[in-house]
Amino acid sequence: FRGNTRVEEACEMYTRAANMFKIAKNWSAAGNAFCQAAKLHMQLQSKHDSATSFVDAGNAYKKADPQEAINCLNAAIDIYTDMGRFTIAAKHHITIAEIYEAELVDIEKAIAHYEQAADYYKGEESNRQVVFVKELHSANKCLLKVAAYAAQLEQYQKAIEIYEQVGTNTMDNPLLKYSAKEYFFKAALCHFIVDELNAKLALEKYEEMFPAFTDSRECKLLKKLLEAHEEQNCEAYTEAVKEFDSISRLDQWLTTMLLRIKKSIQGEGDGDLK
Repeated sequence: FRGNTRVEEACEMYTRAANMFKIAKNWSAAGNAFCQAAKLHMQLQSKHDSATSFVDAGNAYKKADPQEAINCLNAAIDIYTDMGRFTIAAKHHITIAEIYEAELVDIEKAIAHYEQAADYYKGEESNRQVVFVKELHSANKCLLKVAAYAAQLEQYQKAIEIYEQVGTNTMDNPLLKYSAKEYFFKAALCHFIVDELNAKLALEKYEEMFPAFTDSRECKLLKKLLEAHEEQNCEAYTEAVKEFDSISRLDQWLTTMLLRIKKSIQGEGDGDLK
């Protein structure tokens, strides 16, 4: 018993030291001390405390050493998944994805962690056999990140599948259905970049599945763009986009996708949408 008491005392001392390093803004030393505490908690069979310390280590390292932060958060994820705590593991996968996005600029790895987080959220939702809006919303947020990146990387089929899946998941949910038109709109744009006929067929399918889509500004824009594209009318295409943008500002993703479509119109001029 005396041995365990000494390990517990060492744990407390490492944690105290880590917190003092945090106050001094010595983030690497704080991360290292939290890591030591996490390993000792594991020695004491205290999984929850070990995972918490690994997360604390990760949060400290985030300010100094992004790769080490990822290592610590992965260690925490391993413990949480072993305990069956998938929702909290999903949150830490999102944190890792954000580090890959912002700090290490490795989009492929960011996508992988967003996908894993979405799988965990969806797993929790199906385990309860009830559609929990919170889990569904969290899973969708991760999947939409994946879809946006997939489209930017020209992986259009993957993006289409996700946008259609999320649109279908949300269109029957009273709290989320308002967003469904946006997801079907983005799926149709991805279709449009690949093939005009596919976009037309997809648009018909979305209107049939989700009648509210027909009256949306997004659906009306798509019809104008398809018509302009069919006529190879660059001016009509640009005018339709300008009209839409005057009410709903285009974000960077939509601007990129609309420009890719515009470039397929013969005689497209300066590569601008305005």
